[in-house]
Amino acid sequence: MKNLRAPATAAILAIATFASVASSQNVDRTKPPTLGPPPKVSLPPIVTRQLPNGLKLMIVEQHELPLADFVLVVGSGGTMDPASKGGVANLTATMLPEGTTSRSSLQIADQAAFLGINLSAESNWDAMTVSLHTPTAQLDSALALFADVALHPSFPTADFDRVKKTRLTSLIQLKDRPTAIADQAYASILYGANHPYGHNLLGTEASVGQMTTADLQSFYKSNFVANNATLIIVGDVNAAAIERKINSLFGQWAQGTVTPATLGTPAAAGVTTVYLIDKPGAAQSSFRVGAIGVPRSTKDYFALTVMNTILGGSFGSRLNQNLRETHGYTYGASTRFDMRRAAGPFTANAEVVAAKTDSALIQFMAELNRIRDTVTTAELNSAKRYLQLGMPANFETTQQIASRLVPVVTYNLPLNFYNDYVANIERVTQADVQRVAKEYINPGSLAIVIVGDRKNIEPGLKAVNVGPISVRDFFGQPITQ
Repeated sequence: MKNLRAPATAAILAIATFASVASSQNVDRTKPPTLGPPPKVSLPPIVTRQLPNGLKLMIVEQHELPLADFVLVVGSGGTMDPASKGGVANLTATMLPEGTTSRSSLQIADQAAFLGINLSAESNWDAMTVSLHTPTAQLDSALALFADVALHPSFPTADFDRVKKTRLTSLIQLKDRPTAIADQAYASILYGANHPYGHNLLGTEASVGQMTTADLQSFYKSNFVANNATLIIVGDVNAAAIERKINSLFGQWAQGTVTPATLGTPAAAGVTTVYLIDKPGAAQSSFRVGAIGVPRSTKDYFALTVMNTILGGSFGSRLNQNLRETHGYTYGASTRFDMRRAAGPFTANAEVVAAKTDSALIQFMAELNRIRDTVTTAELNSAKRYLQLGMPANFETTQQIASRLVPVVTYNLPLNFYNDYVANIERVTQADVQRVAKEYINPGSLAIVIVGDRKNIEPGLKAVNVGPISVRDFFGQPITQ
């Protein structure tokens, strides 16, 4: 009993000590604490190498724990999907751990579990990644499995049929989710049918339904080549020694010629229009409001980041405080610039109680107009500190560091991007925020996609008269009213 009570006694003493210290400091709990100066973020040195076959290496030594993370970044993603094969990049990534020329999917899963490692693959618009998280005690075996999955996939028919059925089921389920409907329709309306960004990364029932393992093999052969890839390595490794290991496993990987994706011309922006998609009986209305934004290469990245934080990029943002805290229309509202190789969408979004759809639209438009006016010094400083003080938490583990280096690779950012992040945010002025708001947010030329119960919300939307109402189907296409 004495041993059981000791921790409780220690806890009571700790609480009493804390209370005594707090009392002696005369803390005024009626005022929020004063934020300190932003910390300087200094990543460990990034060592870069290139193997003779063109594979680039980016190595960060981090010796605090006996762990290592590897992320193979292949510079092709969903924008490389052939027009009639939507979703092939995503399915190719999904199938990588499902079998190699020497291992079945079960053998891969069993070995990963035995070694205590995480092995996965995924894709986005601009890249595909194969990731490994491993204890360094298992490094050689883990790397051998990682290389086998990345370099020798077999795309077995039986496993593909299983994955394909699961994907088709997911696509059918998306048709019943207002949030997914809003996302797909919004992309289609903004970009049109001739632009990859107007499509779904997962594909469609038609494209996935006709897809074969030959399509995946063809996509893999065209894009998974050494000179189209960078391997990020972070953890308890020695740069020279790990380069030798990687060269022995990846050194024979063939080079190839990758033809850049041909992006169609996005649909021309028109006057602000409400695109209404009927979801009978919906208790909420799903809002997607915005326009085509900017590519990741924009010179205004930091000014846009600060401006967006003020508008809708944090819990304390104007849009969230308006729609959630002041009016109680939603659990949360936010905005985002999705920056890709080409200009991605700027989106303001929320799931709003159906009865307040028209009222919420008024507030959306009010905030999108108001951000074009000057912001206060307090708002500017608060947004900067939010971004600066939150930055170090993104680099606490080897896995986090590796994931943060993926956009550095994908978008060819400077190696000191994160080291200079705090200073670059600090340089943003009120004039910068006002300039980018006026340049990139035009309330007179917005696509407003609302998925909800048409018969109940359309009369109110007409009364608000933000713009003409166009009734669309689940894929954003016009339908006869």
